[in-house]
Amino acid sequence: MSDPLERIAAALERLSPPPAPAPDWSVDAYVWHTEPDHLAPVEKVDRVPLELLIGVGRARDTLVANTAQFAAGHPANNVLLWGARGMGKSSLVKAAHAEAGSGTVLVEIHREDLPSIARLLNQLRGSDRRFILFCDDLSFSHDDAHYKSLKAVLDGGIEGRPENVIFYATSNRRHLMPRDMIENERSAAINPGEAVEEKVSLSDRFGLWLGFHPCDQDDYLAMIRGYCDRYGISIDDETLRAEAVEWQATRGARSGRVAWQYVTDLAGRRGVALD
Repeated sequence: MSDPLERIAAALERLSPPPAPAPDWSVDAYVWHTEPDHLAPVEKVDRVPLELLIGVGRARDTLVANTAQFAAGHPANNVLLWGARGMGKSSLVKAAHAEAGSGTVLVEIHREDLPSIARLLNQLRGSDRRFILFCDDLSFSHDDAHYKSLKAVLDGGIEGRPENVIFYATSNRRHLMPRDMIENERSAAINPGEAVEEKVSLSDRFGLWLGFHPCDQDDYLAMIRGYCDRYGISIDDETLRAEAVEWQATRGARSGRVAWQYVTDLAGRRGVALD
């Protein structure tokens, strides 16, 4: 009879999933999934051309330059894109990746999968490709410990962050947690200065903070005109202005997302495909 410990070890090995095979990197974008761990290829990334991202010029130039440095094998910073909703934060990440060329791979990881990030880094470490890890709409709640996993890619731990990996995140919050939560924890703490330091300082681990703010009406209308010209939607300036302003008024906001929603409606009414 075999040793009981050997039988237990064999049973556990059968129950545990085998290590995920490394992809062949035949495409330039993947989504990381768990249960089981694997990188799902994305044949066509849903993105907006860089020239159509209006009203974010400074952030655009900074992110494109940082991404180009990284793609060329030079030092570059992790980036937090934060601020107003619908102003093109995630669109800018995808557009900057496109500008970097085919040698750089975009890997999206969902916030709820951050605890698995060490396993993902093990797959990427040692590859001759360069990887932008991208987490969209990153934020943390009061009892959320996922932020601790993020330090593996921001600080790298004992192994250090892989030289071929960089991390880009978007968030509506500059400090990745609600302001009222910060104030509540500070007011209830014995030492207010240390109460939320670990969570708040997480954003400090990003080398670049790029802020996005609500656009003015001129930028809003310029976004729509750019989309119309791009997709061949014929509309005169007076009609476009009247309809676009009314569309924005019914939604109570101006943003790139609202501009695109109007263009989608306009294209549908005019029978124009948005390919």
